[in-house]
Amino acid sequence: MAENMQRVALHPLDQFRAFQALREKGQGEEAIAAAFFVTPQIVKQRLKLASVAPALLEVYAEDGMTLEQLMALTANPDHARQAQIWDAVKDSWNKVPYAIRRMLTETSVRASDRRAIFVGLHAYEAVGGVVLRDLFQGDDGGWFEYPALLDRRVSEKLQAEADALTSEGWKWIEVATDLPYGYSHGLRRLAGDPAPMTDEESAAHAALLAEYRGLEEEYSGQTEYSEEIDARLRQLEMAMDALEQRPLIYDPVELTRAGVSVTLDRDGSLAVYRGYIRPEDEPHEETAVQDGDGVDAMGRVVMLVFPTGKHR
Repeated sequence: MAENMQRVALHPLDQFRAFQALREKGQGEEAIAAAFFVTPQIVKQRLKLASVAPALLEVYAEDGMTLEQLMALTANPDHARQAQIWDAVKDSWNKVPYAIRRMLTETSVRASDRRAIFVGLHAYEAVGGVVLRDLFQGDDGGWFEYPALLDRRVSEKLQAEADALTSEGWKWIEVATDLPYGYSHGLRRLAGDPAPMTDEESAAHAALLAEYRGLEEEYSGQTEYSEEIDARLRQLEMAMDALEQRPLIYDPVELTRAGVSVTLDRDGSLAVYRGYIRPEDEPHEETAVQDGDGVDAMGRVVMLVFPTGKHR
């Protein structure tokens, strides 16, 4: 078959069956590719056709669908789902590969989704998660097949981050994948003071700064830096920025009234918003009003207490 392929190209399905037969005999993708004078990627793609239901492979063999449509069906290995989608589109005008691929993955979550980025591919697969991949076109890392499992892992990871904050002494810690728009409206944010650097951190920062300025001075006469020097300067900048981003220190009394929100940022990174005080947690002082306006109709002294701590 390999020799004949050099004269007349094999049908893709014949290629798949030949590759599959060699794979079952223990040959790797590189060896199969060398035998048929194709790239390993072609071997992977043809073997991927094995994930299509046998009945649909026969439809393709009888020219009932195009190779592009068959390729689109490999986006989901569930044979029942493949057959269901094909039955739905085979007599429809909307059976282009893009539509088939979208229908097969519509209940999945893209790997570029911020939840997927936050959890991570390996952590998701470690708990039984399945990732759908498309070898025939760019898929941005594939699709996470089990959204409920992914959401559970997101919640668990966020809760673990929140649990690590309890030692800081906050009154409340809110955990949410999405915070509502204007969530901080009506809350007072504490103004903390940046924590000072330790002696070790100060020494490290000074060393980084000295190297940075030394490189700038050494190459100041050049119109542009080499890639190596430019990369090193960026590394030094990032290291100094990391040291300069100091955690905030809050008033201990205020801290016990305030709370923290733990959530996901747009890029899938962890976002922690510290130091917000709710109106009901603001301190109140009760002071008797001595003038006539503070006496009710029964002659009793009335105390007016406002959330801001001011009294009238």
